[in-house]
Amino acid sequence: MMRDQAMFQPGIDQTSAEAPSRVTQPRFWDALPARWSSDADDTLVCCQVRNETHDVKSFFFRAPSGRAFVFEPGQFITLELEIDGECINRCYTISSPPTRPHTISITVKRVPGGTVSNWLHDHLHAGMQVRVLGPAGEFTCARHPAHKFLFLSAGSGITPLMSMSRTHHELGEDSDIVFVHSARTPDDIIFARELDLIASNQAHFRTAFVCERVGARTNWPGVTGFLTLPLLKLIAPDFLEREIFTCGPAPYMQAVRKLLDEGGFDRRHYHEESFSFETVSEVAAQLAEAPVADAPRDAPTLAETAARFKVSFTRSHREIECGGGQHVLDAAKQAGLRLPASCTQGMCGTCKVKLVSGEVAMKHAGGIRQREIDQGMVLLCCSKPLTDLVVDK
Repeated sequence: MMRDQAMFQPGIDQTSAEAPSRVTQPRFWDALPARWSSDADDTLVCCQVRNETHDVKSFFFRAPSGRAFVFEPGQFITLELEIDGECINRCYTISSPPTRPHTISITVKRVPGGTVSNWLHDHLHAGMQVRVLGPAGEFTCARHPAHKFLFLSAGSGITPLMSMSRTHHELGEDSDIVFVHSARTPDDIIFARELDLIASNQAHFRTAFVCERVGARTNWPGVTGFLTLPLLKLIAPDFLEREIFTCGPAPYMQAVRKLLDEGGFDRRHYHEESFSFETVSEVAAQLAEAPVADAPRDAPTLAETAARFKVSFTRSHREIECGGGQHVLDAAKQAGLRLPASCTQGMCGTCKVKLVSGEVAMKHAGGIRQREIDQGMVLLCCSKPLTDLVVDK
């Protein structure tokens, strides 16, 4: 018996007591490595590509240094890609949970005509290196603990809510979660089998799928149509008592807000991802490439051109100069300072930071909430300095 026990001792080569270990790579499960930071180690290696549906893939990454990923479920990362000689930034929510610290994954739907999503689907494979910034974002259940949750998603908006669900599952927390996902057809439901597995393992985790049409699966036993207030009351009769997290296309989220308002839901317990990162980025890029739709930045006045201001970044200990008619993000890039950014149109919120001191003129397009502005947050891509600035970044 003692010999049998010794045979299963980890880290011991049983072929010979004196033989050297044949392990040639670090065993990541022996001890948690240091925390990964994009400031010090901004290149990740794609280690796996997984097909989720006919037009959705998950891409898994690891840090070459073996460092661990630390983030909150629901946050996102920014990929810096060079496509056809152009450097393009795109944000994607993390679909993996922080309970799997050695890898991080994003799940991407192929967008017709989309520059980045199509490049990822067609070219990114295991072994390739990608530059990454982040993680970042405030859409996370970690900051809003509750006894009961309601997750509402549509399409690829499932990814942040999947990260949250996986986290609760792997932590062994049998949280009271109702997960309602809307898709075009049953074959378009992302993570369908895994959600069924989580539901089978957790007594208080329930799923409901709403498909616009049955598609090729004529024997679909689920609901067809769209999410409505009467349907939500059937799925989650106690939805008024739940903390709600919503992510999906803009029309879907608008419809959700409307039906929740009709149902008398307290919006203080409502949280949404303000857009689908991949979709809004692709749309912004397409608009920028179209001469008819291109919206050029306002030309600076003579007074703005003459004015020069200092911008100090507290965390990176960098100081740059920015013209009065120049957006802070543009000045930072010219100075070689790498900052998370995506749409550069004031829509996505990727470049949102806390302004410690100073004043800016900000002309955004919905990428920041008024309460965030009241708290001193700004979007660097659409902010011009009015004074010297100190930025918490």
